[in-house]
This record gives sequence, structure tokens and C-alpha cells, in this order.
Amino acid sequence: MTLKKQETSLLLSGRAKKYSQGAVNPIIQRTSSVIFDSVAQKREATKKRAKGTLFYGRRGTTTHFALQEALTELEQGAGCALFPSGAAAITQSILAFVEQGSHILVTGSAYDPTQNFCDQILRKFSVTTTYFDPLIGKEISQLLRPETKIVFLESPGSITMEIHDLQGIVNSVRQYNPEIIIMIDNTWAAGLLLKPLTLGVDISIQSATKYINGHSDGMLGFAVANERCWEQLRENTYLLGQCVDPDTAYMTARGLRTLPVRMKQHEQSALEVARWLKQHPLVDNVYHPALASCLGHEYFQRDFSGSNGLFSFSLKKILTPEEFAHFLDNFSLFKMAFSWGGFESLILGYQPNDIKAMRQYETQPTFTGTLFRIHIGLENVDDLIEDLEQAFLRIS
Repeated sequence: MTLKKQETSLLLSGRAKKYSQGAVNPIIQRTSSVIFDSVAQKREATKKRAKGTLFYGRRGTTTHFALQEALTELEQGAGCALFPSGAAAITQSILAFVEQGSHILVTGSAYDPTQNFCDQILRKFSVTTTYFDPLIGKEISQLLRPETKIVFLESPGSITMEIHDLQGIVNSVRQYNPEIIIMIDNTWAAGLLLKPLTLGVDISIQSATKYINGHSDGMLGFAVANERCWEQLRENTYLLGQCVDPDTAYMTARGLRTLPVRMKQHEQSALEVARWLKQHPLVDNVYHPALASCLGHEYFQRDFSGSNGLFSFSLKKILTPEEFAHFLDNFSLFKMAFSWGGFESLILGYQPNDIKAMRQYETQPTFTGTLFRIHIGLENVDDLIEDLEQAFLRIS
């Protein structure tokens, strides 16, 4: 029987008997040292240490191997490196492919810690970063240089949700220099809604802290690479000392099993809330990739198979500091917290100057009112809309 449906494959991937020893889920194997019974066994393990064979705790245990196998299948790559957080997955993946004097291109709507790493850490090692308009498409060729090593993408963009013309960017980069490494932060799509490696991207990076874990109780990041980049990513990850505890790996694998079901509910509820917000008299715009009002919506329709619970909306006015606090401090269901992707609904607010400071490109959209990024969790959608309606009444 050939299994073609993603929901089924996610239930089965990484659950071979060698990982589970007869249990439904892979076992949690905790160890630092791996004991060898003979010199010959140690020699054989050393030869196979990069191929899912027990060698040393930092190389991983069967718990890690099971998760890596499942995530590699999810992202349709050649191999998966695990990291203690999404930020670590981003920074260490970049470090694996740059050297002194390198130049990298980074989308100007990237996750804040990605930008901070480029500006504060890479700069010290004479690695130059150029930020670009996320809607640049094929015109990215104008920014490429002989020393360009990496093009780093994130789609949708963090907070303001712009969608890349992935095909335009990939084709333009490949025509200029096929050796340039194209990476993408694929956390929003969770590897479920977008398959970057099938579109020519080399490395897909995620914070599994978000949707894959799904319960806001574990930190984990990963990067899945294609065949040409996998060995270099794998060995540099090991050299940089990156590893994940087996308990978090186990929780992440467990979250993966219900990812499609949870994502469908997040999508359904978020679309209902987004459409309600779109009609509200205080709302200026809704930045949801599945709505035509989102920049790059046509690329979302082409490349993505669905949406999730995370989007933004802006108001027609800038809230005063008192209104801003009053709006955010008194929700019943929406909580203020960093991260997203769990079962709970979250909200964060940004003033226009905050957005301007985070967006490092010239053609950014002008936000004339306060912006809020919200994550729609698994609560009843009518209750969430009522919670938002009460917040609007507080500032009317």
C-alpha cells in the first residue's frame, strides 16, 4: 500500500520498531556515554556515527533519530539537525555556511532575533548583511554579489506577514550563482502548508516550539537540508555543540502526530476572526495571508496549501499609551506572551515607530495606526470575538 496523505504519514513517520521497541511511541532514551563492547564495535560506530547510529549523547539517541526521521519526511529533505530553540536553528544554520568576508541577503521582515544576530554577531566576524524588501521577487538579482553565500527568507514575514515570490527569488538566485545557499524560516507553515525544498530552497528551518510542539511547553528548533547541504550542516551543528534533550524531542514527536488536525482548527477559527475584524469600523487593515489585503497574497495562493492561526491587523488610529495599555491589559482570553503556535490565543501590540524600527527596507508599507499580532488558539471562536469586541469598546 502506498500512503500519499500527509495526515497518515505524520502518524507513522519515525515510529519504526527500532525506535519504539514495541510501544506506540518511540522510547525516551537518555544517555551521554554510549558503551562499546569491543574495539571493533567502537570502530564500526565511529564509521556510522553520522547515520543515526548510537555513538555519543550529543550525536543523539534513538529518541532523537526517530524525530529527525519524521521531520526530514515532513520537509522532504535529506537530513535534519536538531537545536535547543528556533533561534539556535537559524543562527547555527547561517554559521555553517559563512566565512570571513561573506555577504548574505536577509529579508527585511525577518524575525527580530535573526536580524539581531546578523547585526551584532556576524558583523564582528566581517560578514556583511544586506536587508531586502520581502516583495522583491526576481529583482533580488540586483543585490547579489560574488561574495554572497546565503539568501535568507521568511514567508510570511514576521509581524507584517508579507509573502515572498519564492519561485521568482529562487530562479533569480540560481541564474546568478547556483552555489548560493537559500534558506527559509518555515515556522509559520510548520512544514505542513509549504514545502520549500520542493521549490528549490536548500534548507528549511523551523522553531518546533511553535505549532509542531503545539502545547507551549518545550523549546526546540530544527533545520532540514537537501542532499548538497546536509553533510555540511550536520557536521557544523555537531562542531558547534548543538544538542536537544530527549524528553523535549519526545514531546515534539508527540505533537507532530496531531499537527494536521490542530492546524485545520487554527485555520478555520483565524479566518472567521480575520473576516470579522475586516468589517470592524476601528480596523484599518487585516494582514492575513489568505486574504487579498495581505501583501503577496497571490504567492500565498500559488505556493501554500492552507493557513494557520497567526496574523496581524492595524487600527485606523494610533492609540495613546493609556489606550494601548487599557486595550491589552484587560482581555479575558487573549494573553500577552512571546511565541505562538500553542492551544492558547495570544496578542502583542506595536506602534508605527516600533514597526519602522524592525523593518529594514525602504518600500515598507506605511502603518498609520497601532498594529496587533494575534494568534488564534483552540478556544471557541465566538468567545474570542466577544473578547476582542470588549477590547474595542474599551478604546471607542
